[in-house]
Amino acid sequence: MTVLMSVSELQGRLAAGARTVLLDVRWALGDPHGREHYLAGHLPGAVFVNMETELAGHGEPRDGRHPLPAEADFAAAIRRWGINAGDTVVAYDDAGAAAAARAWWLLGYAGFDNVYLLDGGLAAWRAAELPLAQGEERAEPGNGVVHYGHKAAVDIDRAAAWPGHGILLDARAGERYRGEAEPLDPRAGHIPGAVSAPTTENLAADATFLPAWELRARFAALGVADGAEVAVYCGSGVTAAHEVAALEIAGFTAALFPGSWSAWSNRPERPVETGAAGDRVES
Repeated sequence: MTVLMSVSELQGRLAAGARTVLLDVRWALGDPHGREHYLAGHLPGAVFVNMETELAGHGEPRDGRHPLPAEADFAAAIRRWGINAGDTVVAYDDAGAAAAARAWWLLGYAGFDNVYLLDGGLAAWRAAELPLAQGEERAEPGNGVVHYGHKAAVDIDRAAAWPGHGILLDARAGERYRGEAEPLDPRAGHIPGAVSAPTTENLAADATFLPAWELRARFAALGVADGAEVAVYCGSGVTAAHEVAALEIAGFTAALFPGSWSAWSNRPERPVETGAAGDRVES
């Protein structure tokens, strides 16, 4: 399955007048000013996507910081973005697709097939010296229909049991995996049996994804092989989608644990492992 669209490919589509919905998912931890960044400069025609209100729902801490939005709420969002059945959708951000991947995954989960990440995102567009637009873009309402379940997702019980029969990848930074630092969630460490696989290692220096062969070698070194059962989590289910995308580029499929560490660490009954894999388990 093709995950990425290059800037040159997007240029070609736009020049040919091919219908393309552009989603600007400007969001990063610690930076609440995504909309302001969007208004200051975005790809012409792109609509702003709000991570907190459109790509996530709201629940108890035990549900995690970014639970999936309700199906009806996401359906209303994609129609506001102007998405129709059969449209080609390209999502981007200014953070190596770390946020855009959440939109990519959710749209795939909702049943949309022609969804891509702009490889390199806004930085690649700027590097090509292409124009930016300012201000708000409003799309004509779309008629797309949402049906969840088209991509694999696991709940907390399946995530707990996953290392017994498959590979559970932790996409957070290594120091969070090992429990050396935890800036956001109640407990530090990782799900017992999980393998550290930081999302940042999916990218080249210019914030484009590594070539498929290199990603495949990276995941193979972590134990992923053809036919393996793979699931991924991160802090709150956002950057884990980036890892799912990288795995797909490499030719593997993986399930996402949307609640991720923020849900797990808010449940005192769940055990926590710290250090390198297998070092120590705390109750």
